[in-house]
Amino acid sequence: MKTQPGQLPQLLKKGLSPVYLISGDEPLLVQECCDQVRKAALDAGFVDRLTFHADNQLDWNAVADEFSAMSLFAERRRIEIHLPTGKLGDGRAVLERVLQEPPEDIILLLISARLDAAETRRKWYKELQNKGVHVPIWPVDADKFLGWLQQRASSRGLSLTRGALAILGERLEGNLLAASQELDRLSLLSGTDTIDEETVEQAVQDSSRFNGFELVTELLAGRAPHAGKMIGVLQQEGENPLGLLSVLTRDLNLILELRGAASQGENPSAFLKKRGVFQPQRARVIEQASRRLSRPQLHQAIEVCSQIDRAAKGFDSLTPWHYLRDLSLLLSARF
Repeated sequence: MKTQPGQLPQLLKKGLSPVYLISGDEPLLVQECCDQVRKAALDAGFVDRLTFHADNQLDWNAVADEFSAMSLFAERRRIEIHLPTGKLGDGRAVLERVLQEPPEDIILLLISARLDAAETRRKWYKELQNKGVHVPIWPVDADKFLGWLQQRASSRGLSLTRGALAILGERLEGNLLAASQELDRLSLLSGTDTIDEETVEQAVQDSSRFNGFELVTELLAGRAPHAGKMIGVLQQEGENPLGLLSVLTRDLNLILELRGAASQGENPSAFLKKRGVFQPQRARVIEQASRRLSRPQLHQAIEVCSQIDRAAKGFDSLTPWHYLRDLSLLLSARF
């Protein structure tokens, strides 16, 4: 069966299914749904946990052997399989056999990127629909983001003024992971007080010596030496690079659009306001970058962002910070 993320908790209370598929491109929401399944399985006695990543090196025969093997001391197990591309490839036959008669001592959790239509027509997916639960995760639409942010804040006991909500929305739109992290930080700093614009600005300034938003500004401004120093600090502090990557990719695409609009004679300030960019500093950085960066430079930068994403998810031999340093040099160069 297919269900929505909000319905998953009630479904888990009614009992466990042998297999769960959580799919989508919103890391925060995917992670939260997976954690709900993990907790329910753990509470039900599925203690042991095995994790597989469906990359080119995965031996699906080893996966099949795990489903056939008896658990040590008859303990029930959780088997998690990550599908970064949303495709099973050589694993389809294995899952088809498993899903025909799922083992009673195993809960299977599939964690996937968004599935394409072709994959949902395959036999393994139809078997999963019959035997298990699919929770598709969809991005939060731009026009619903402020509502999502407000609801998220309320669930943490936070009260935001309209101005504070607007600033957070502008900085965090399209990046749910960063939004959740910022709200957690604000909840620690604010206590029971209402959070206003000044509190939001101060929280960002005090959150660390450097933060992801400042790094995006330095990268777009082409200040490579300072950006490199910030990258080193953020890496040492254990910052999640995915938190800033969404903001950076969004702004790079926005700069490309602004170049096209400006070439058609559209006023840059009016264009940016139409796209929801109201903060003067961010608007200034984006407008200046659109004049300084060439189209090939911007397209190449977006490709590097894809490499950062892969590296952050463990699909590259180099670290995401290596590629961020490459990006800082690329965005500072004169083409």
